[in-house]
Amino acid sequence: MATYDAVIVGGGHNGLVAAAYLARAGRRVVVLERLGRTGGAAVSTRLFPGVDARVSAYSYLVSLLPSKIVKDLGLRFTVRKRAVSSYSPTVRAGRPTGLLVERDPARTRASFARLTGSDKEFDSWQRFHGMLGQVAERVFPTLTEPLPTSAELRARIDDPAAWEALFERPIGEAIEAAFDDDLVRGAVLTDALVGTFTHAHDPTLRQNRCFLYHVIGGGTGDWDVPVGGMGALTDALADAARAAGAQILTACEVTHLATDGRTAEVTSTRGTFAARHVLVNASPQELARLLGEQAPPPSEGAQLKVNMLLRRLPRLRDSAVEPRAAFAGTFHISEGYEELETAYRQAAAGRIPSAPPSEIYCHSLTDPSILGPALAREGYHTLTLFGLHAPARLFTADHDATREKLLRATLDQLDAHLAEPLADCLAVDGQGRPCLDARSPLDVERELGLPGGNIFHTALDFPYVGGGWGAGGGGGGEGAAARWGVGTAHPNVLLCGSGAARGGGVSGIPGHNAAMAVLGR
Repeated sequence: MATYDAVIVGGGHNGLVAAAYLARAGRRVVVLERLGRTGGAAVSTRLFPGVDARVSAYSYLVSLLPSKIVKDLGLRFTVRKRAVSSYSPTVRAGRPTGLLVERDPARTRASFARLTGSDKEFDSWQRFHGMLGQVAERVFPTLTEPLPTSAELRARIDDPAAWEALFERPIGEAIEAAFDDDLVRGAVLTDALVGTFTHAHDPTLRQNRCFLYHVIGGGTGDWDVPVGGMGALTDALADAARAAGAQILTACEVTHLATDGRTAEVTSTRGTFAARHVLVNASPQELARLLGEQAPPPSEGAQLKVNMLLRRLPRLRDSAVEPRAAFAGTFHISEGYEELETAYRQAAAGRIPSAPPSEIYCHSLTDPSILGPALAREGYHTLTLFGLHAPARLFTADHDATREKLLRATLDQLDAHLAEPLADCLAVDGQGRPCLDARSPLDVERELGLPGGNIFHTALDFPYVGGGWGAGGGGGGEGAAARWGVGTAHPNVLLCGSGAARGGGVSGIPGHNAAMAVLGR
């Protein structure tokens, strides 16, 4: 039986972050990964046979990764800013139009005026996002520190109105107070619904938790493009862990975990490992299964993920906006405020929404390195679509037929804003099939082992002590593990994945925090 200071279950990005920190501190570390490669959901894949394009198959943008982790671990990894934040097409008085939010305030002001007829909504936008920016600056640094209490975090934010709007009242109230235009309201609300099946006025505030994590990243809320795709990050993390002395075993499925609180044994398909600490980069449900304990109920995933390769970007019905601008940021489809509410109610009743909301972006406009030279020269582009309000429950009766029906309905909503059908722009793979790949929450559950297909492993929590919404992990235990939000009922077993406090998204934060707890920081 091999003996280690730390066994890390799961080679996703958080597990690799923990491994790199612990190995750099002189600990003997092994990472055990079920799949044949590291990276978890943050990987780059040649998804379409015979086509030289690497797409970020699951996770696809970077916001929450602290520069501290990149610097501490010496990662060779970079991100690029998007020139455009978002484009939301619509039809007003029978005329195609839309809202283009760019980095240039003057151009954005003009777009607001074109849509609404005045500067009022733009001025409200500036005030609202100014408030969010101040909160982001003050909250984001705390994510790589021991958990604050709610009182400590409130004092750090030092803005009672912002605290009430984001932490105490449904986010729909703040959005409706700040904005009058339905499309503008929807553009703001989408950040509260990504991967989270809820609505603007949910009294549990799960929408607020989701919103907060989507607007505080990096202290700015920017969503950046990973150069080389998401796999570039996890490859760099694996290299950093190995360079520091960590051992990484792939195709090594963990089947059982036993602990007496001081030492532990991890049984896998490649042998048994003894360790002082076990860090679990998997969901709280998977941890319970490995321990033979009662698992908390899974939190339902609610997204349709579609990867595409195009021969060219499609033309828009809104001739005032160039396709390269519209698709460079987040292209909102059927995400007006009332459309989002209607889609939620229809999905909650067990029906595919009549107008499924989704958002698209084009990685290759910002980072063409993911395309082979020939494809880049010929004007090919990738498209990533993330559909909202697609809960796992919709797919349980007839999975493949439901996924196809939802896909068609979603693309129909996109086509309504295009001057040519998307199908006419799709590339074909080496076997002559359209380059289009769609995955439901149940596909994600089967492929990555995420309960219910939830991209965050479990429900998100507020970033303070006791800020969870029934998460079932991270806040338990005592001592350093509890202070860092990575504790469980077993002192030497820690959560280092998205199910930990302050988990969710591609951040490395739970991996960093679990390593700090082990090191007694």
